Amino acid sequence: MSESASFPITNWNEDDKPREKLMLKGKQALSDAELIAILIGSGSRNESAVQLSQRILSSVDNNLNTLGKMSIQQLMTFKGIGEAKAIAILAAMELGRRRRAEEALELQKITSSKSIYELMQPIIGELAHEEFWIIYLNNSNKVLSKSQLSKGGITGTLVDVRLVFKTVLETGAVSIILCHNHPSGMLKPSEADKQITQKIKRAGESLDIRVLDHLIVAENHYYSFADEGIL
Repeated sequence: MSESASFPITNWNEDDKPREKLMLKGKQALSDAELIAILIGSGSRNESAVQLSQRILSSVDNNLNTLGKMSIQQLMTFKGIGEAKAIAILAAMELGRRRRAEEALELQKITSSKSIYELMQPIIGELAHEEFWIIYLNNSNKVLSKSQLSKGGITGTLVDVRLVFKTVLETGAVSIILCHNHPSGMLKPSEADKQITQKIKRAGESLDIRVLDHLIVAENHYYSFADEGIL
């Protein structure tokens, strides 16, 4: 279907005008489908932008996190979605993810395993590969910095303990938190997870640096070594 066969939002019936609805009632009044309709601008001859957006959302069970993981090619399988519209949708999803990450940074002080999860989930919770991160804290449990230690898997060879404590000395941290993600969604720690935790904990004891927790992060939940009493 050519672009000339589509029709713009300004020609829709009043109930199908997301832009006008946003201006009159505010952004909170719009459904997810209406917001996406504003991004794509038009549908096709037989389908409005709202209807097209509803169909796309239905394909991911109305889950915006799942929508954000779709590729340009996957979005383009929907009639009415070309490359430019697919890019616009993914760009909006990425902006939302980055906003969540910035809001999490405002937490600053770590008070519980949940606060660790809220800090790290926007960074590693939706990745398709494993990453191992360290959070460095001062004596008030405020975050001094956080850094990726390895990418692609968790083994003794990939996690360089020396780098962990090099950063400890550079930042003046008095405690650290270990974090990594499980893309599969399974939260049970592996033997490698347990071994690297104990290896870093033992190294920290010699420098009087405490390992407060090791969090395994998935998209919607987490596993805390400290909460489970296995740290």
